[in-house]
Amino acid sequence: MSDSPATGAPATASESELRVADPLDQLAHTTLARATRGLSPAAAQLAWHDWALHLAISPGKRRRLLYEAFDEQRRLLNYALRAAACPDCSNCVEPLEQDRRFEGEAWQKWPFNVIHQGFLLQQEWWQSATTGVRGVSRQHEDLVSFAGRQWLDMWSPVNFFWTNPEVLRKTAETGGANLLQGAMNWLEDLQGLVAGDPPIGSEDFIVGKDVGLTPGKVVFRNDMIELIQYAPATPKVHAAPVLIVPSWIMKYYILDLSPHNSMVRWLVDQGHTVFMISWRNPGSDDRDLGLEDYRQLGVMAALAVVGTIMPERRVNAVGYCLGGTLLAIAAAAMAHDGDERLRSMTLLAAEIDFREPGELSLFIGESQLAFLESIMADKGYLDGRQMAGAFQLLNSQDLIWSRRMKAYLLGERQELFDLMAWNTDTTRMPARMHSEYLRKLYLDNDFAEGRYLVDDRPAVPSDIRLPVFAVGTVRDHVAPWKTVYKVHRLIGGADVTFALTSGGHNAGVVSEPGRKNRSFQIATRIHGQRFTDPDKWREETPVQQGSWWPAWGDWLAAQSPEEQVAPPVMGAAKVGLAPLADAPGTYVLER
Repeated sequence: MSDSPATGAPATASESELRVADPLDQLAHTTLARATRGLSPAAAQLAWHDWALHLAISPGKRRRLLYEAFDEQRRLLNYALRAAACPDCSNCVEPLEQDRRFEGEAWQKWPFNVIHQGFLLQQEWWQSATTGVRGVSRQHEDLVSFAGRQWLDMWSPVNFFWTNPEVLRKTAETGGANLLQGAMNWLEDLQGLVAGDPPIGSEDFIVGKDVGLTPGKVVFRNDMIELIQYAPATPKVHAAPVLIVPSWIMKYYILDLSPHNSMVRWLVDQGHTVFMISWRNPGSDDRDLGLEDYRQLGVMAALAVVGTIMPERRVNAVGYCLGGTLLAIAAAAMAHDGDERLRSMTLLAAEIDFREPGELSLFIGESQLAFLESIMADKGYLDGRQMAGAFQLLNSQDLIWSRRMKAYLLGERQELFDLMAWNTDTTRMPARMHSEYLRKLYLDNDFAEGRYLVDDRPAVPSDIRLPVFAVGTVRDHVAPWKTVYKVHRLIGGADVTFALTSGGHNAGVVSEPGRKNRSFQIATRIHGQRFTDPDKWREETPVQQGSWWPAWGDWLAAQSPEEQVAPPVMGAAKVGLAPLADAPGTYVLER
C-alpha cells in the first residue's frame, strides 16, 4: 500500500489542452527564453505598443507630463540651492515606504542628497507617465509601469561607484580593496552561474543535517508524495491531528527550517500530532501530471493515510501558498460529496480568488502562457529557476540590486541564512499541471467563480462549512493580503478568523515567537456578520506585538475540544503503513 499510487490514473493531456507549438515555433521560443529568462517578448511589446499608441493620441496627457517635467526640474533646482546653504533642509520628495535605499546618513549630504532627490523625482515622473493613459488596458498599464520601475531600479545611483557615497567612503577607507573583493565575488558568482552551482553558503544548510531536523518518519510514499509523521514531544496530544499541505513550487521544509523557527517543531511542542506532505520533484516523464493528480495522489491520499493511523479523528488541515489553494479545492469537493473528515482549515498566504493576484499577474497572460507552454513542451516541465527569477523581479530592489551592490561594490557578501538557502532550493513543475493552474486559476479564476470541476462536478468555495483561519502578510508580492482576505466572502457557512502579519510571503509566515520587530492584527468574523472591507478592517483592528503563532495555536486547540489523548504510534504497520524512512525522507533531497 505504501509504495503504490492512489487509485486513479493520471489524466492524459490532449494537444489542444497544452496548446503544443509547432516544432519550429517551439525551437524559436526555447531559444528566446534563454535570453529573456522565460518572459515572452511578445507580451512586453504588446503592452508597450498599447501604452505608446494611446499616449501618442493623447495630447492632453503629454502636455501634463511636460508641465510635470518642468515643475520637477524647478523643484530639484530649488532644492539644490537650498541644500547647498542648508544641509538639513527638508527633501522635496520622499521615497516610498518600502524604499530603504537612501536611508543612510551619507545620502543626506551634498551632493548625494541632490543626486538621490533627482532620481526620486524622475521615478515619480515615470510613474505618472506610465499610468493614467486613457484606453490602455489594466494589465498593459501594470506591465509598462512595472518595466519602468525595473529600468529605473537598474539605473539607481545606489548601483554605481561614482554616485554612491557609501561605496566611495569604503573605497577610501580600504584603498580600493573592496572593489578588488567585489570583482572576485563577481567572478565567483559568474562561475557558479555557468556551472549551475547553488549560491555560496548554501552548503551550510543541508536538509536533514542543518534544516528539516524535527524527528519523524515517512509513513507513506506514492509516485507523488512522501507523508511524514512527526514524533510526539509531549506525553499527551490533542485528539485532532494536523495535516500540512505545502506548495509544490518549493520544498516543504520552509515550515521546518532551523529548530528555533520551525513551525512543525513548534506545533509538536504544543501537543499536536503533525503530518506533512513532501512533494516529489517531477521530471520529464511526469509531463502529463495535472492538478487533479496533485489533489488525488497528494491531498486525498494523505488524508486516507492519516485516517488509517488515527481512525475516527477529524483533521485540522493547513495549506501554505498554492498548497492552500489545492486544499481549498479538495475541501470544496469533499463538502459536495458529504465527506466530513476535515475539522478545520488554515490557509497560510493562500489565494482562492485570483482576480487580483497582484504583480504576479504581470507574468500571466495568453501571450506569456503560450510562450511558457512552448518552453515546457521541450523538457516536460518548468525549471524552478525560471519561477524564482520572476519572484525576484517582483522585489528587485532588495533581492537583486541591493545584494549586487553590496557584493560587487562594497565587497561584502550577505551572509546566507536558512530562509535564503531554502529559497534557492527550487523544484520543477510538470508541464500539464503548470499550464492548468495558471489557466484555470490565475487566468480564468475558475475556482472562485464556480467553474472548477472535480469528477465532472463544480467544486465551489461557498460549499465549505469549516472554521477557517487565514493568514495574509503585509508585504506579500505573491499572494497580496487583500486577495487572501477575500476568503471572508467566499467561504460559506462558517466562522473566519483572519490574521494580517508583518513581513512578506515567506518571512511573514515563518514568524516564530520571540522574533524581533514582528506584529499582527487578528479578528474573527462570526458566520452571519456583515462583511467589512479590508481597508476598514485594517484600520479598526488593533495591532498586537509579537508572533501570530500563539494566537493560531489557541485557535487550533479550540478545534480539538476533546480531552488530550496518548500519542498515536508511528505509522500503522498492521495495515501496510510501517515507517519507510526517517524524516526528512528522500523526495525532498531530489534535485
